[in-house]
Amino acid sequence: MTEKIILPPQPGKRSDVERIKDESNYLRGSLVETMNYPISSGIPDDDNRLLKFHGSYLQDDRDLRNERQRQKLEPAYQFMIRIRTPAGVSTAAQWLEMDRLANKYGNGTLKLTTRQAFQMHGILKWNMKKHIQEINNALFDSLAACGDVNRNVMCNANPEQSDIHAEVFDWSSKLSDYLLPKTTAYHEIWLDGEKVINSEEQEEEPMYGALYLPRKFKIGIAVPPLNDIDVYSQDLGYIAVLENDQLVGFNVSVGGGMGMTHGDNETYPQLGKVIGFVTPDQILEVAEKTITIQRDYGNRSERKNARFKYTIDARGLDWFVDELHTRLGWKLEPARAYHFDHNGDRYGWVKGSKGKWHFTLFIQSGRIKDLEDYQLMTGLREIAKIHSGEFRLTPNQNLVISNVTDENKSNVEALIKQYGLTDGSHYSALRRSSMACVAFPTCGLAMAEAERYLPSLLDKLEVIVDEAGLRDQEILIRMSGCPNSCSRPALGEIGFIGKGPGKYNLYLGAGFAGERLNKMYRENIGEEEILQVLRPILFQYAKERNEGEHFGDFVVRVGHVKATLDGMEFHN
Repeated sequence: MTEKIILPPQPGKRSDVERIKDESNYLRGSLVETMNYPISSGIPDDDNRLLKFHGSYLQDDRDLRNERQRQKLEPAYQFMIRIRTPAGVSTAAQWLEMDRLANKYGNGTLKLTTRQAFQMHGILKWNMKKHIQEINNALFDSLAACGDVNRNVMCNANPEQSDIHAEVFDWSSKLSDYLLPKTTAYHEIWLDGEKVINSEEQEEEPMYGALYLPRKFKIGIAVPPLNDIDVYSQDLGYIAVLENDQLVGFNVSVGGGMGMTHGDNETYPQLGKVIGFVTPDQILEVAEKTITIQRDYGNRSERKNARFKYTIDARGLDWFVDELHTRLGWKLEPARAYHFDHNGDRYGWVKGSKGKWHFTLFIQSGRIKDLEDYQLMTGLREIAKIHSGEFRLTPNQNLVISNVTDENKSNVEALIKQYGLTDGSHYSALRRSSMACVAFPTCGLAMAEAERYLPSLLDKLEVIVDEAGLRDQEILIRMSGCPNSCSRPALGEIGFIGKGPGKYNLYLGAGFAGERLNKMYRENIGEEEILQVLRPILFQYAKERNEGEHFGDFVVRVGHVKATLDGMEFHN
């Protein structure tokens, strides 16, 4: 057995979540008893905290909350399950299973997340174990999809770089598996795995330790010139370095993160900093040692200051690099040249290497469902039945029908046409460049609408961009229902973060390639003021922009907001 991990002393009393983890016996807690308790459809908060490590959250339908309270009923509890999908790659058979499970146990929809994972909502407590077992039968799992561990590993989804995609996808899968918790609790609780006798003594977590990390940890791999994963938003980012179209290694970026707390200037979004270069065979060790540094030095007293970005900012980047080199026993090489020039997806048909075709669909806010006039879920189900390639979930909540053969392309095209599936070409570039988190009615953290509201706001903004002649101009627009920022709104050229019902903070000026944060332009405004504020700026941009100048660069150049290259300047 490995030596017990003893964390360095830290100032302040540990948060209650640390107590829960400490008492959980490696993420078991009382989940077995709680999930079998027949009186309530919910679970206690301690177990809900642990359930996150198993890839699920307890939620309730907030649209029904007040009415159920008036009727003296408990909230309409339900569970969300997030499925770990490294690089967002799914076989056609797995897609069919996710579709089936969403309709069998969930609310009949699939959510494609901004971290390239499947998310299902509306699962009842009594169906959780069966659901997870059937996910496992599809060769997926939900272990570590949430919680204070490394989350789903992201990877570039660009279909034009098929050979490179295959290679970086392989590394993202290796990272994801290598960094999984070693506890057998998941298999015991959900998959009827064999229990470990005296597990409190025999269980071990050689990398995480019994308390795991102070907060969640996120890793992503980008392949220039496309920064679709927002690599600088990652706790640990790898930027592929290509020479003669061959992968020679990765530049390493550390300390990114998007979440913050309204009214607390000690919290802020942050951009990762590039610290050096490693060869492909070194990335697993670098990830492990980076995680152990965060394990040992991350803030375990204040969770809102516990992300890796604050660990680095409090001590300095030089401190981190020195500590990393010490733990590695070798030094990173100097960073190599690279360049990002865009962020979003490229829609429609693209021919990649080896004669394979790829079709990128526009999915509004990543929601797969059937509407009366748009049978998206059914159409994708029928395509999956005949598709021999993959489905790729993109970091922008869209979907690539990937690796379609010449022989099968006409069949896939026919189904796309039959069901009216769209690449979004009839929409404005603004809409095609949009993202939104779930928010209401299921997210307990939401302060304002996001997924349900953004389409109607875009309807009104499209009128303005059409009048200004900007219909085909890509402008990154992102909306989050709360400052936890799942949709990475601080990297939107136009960003909205929910402040209250119908109210948002408006941010402007992020970099189009994800290299600069935005800055607050207006606080706590509703739709009428949003449109009043943005209209003259969009018209000014249409008239006064330089050739090739992106909207975020323009609003910084003309002085609407200051450039923000470091999160510690975000509130200034």
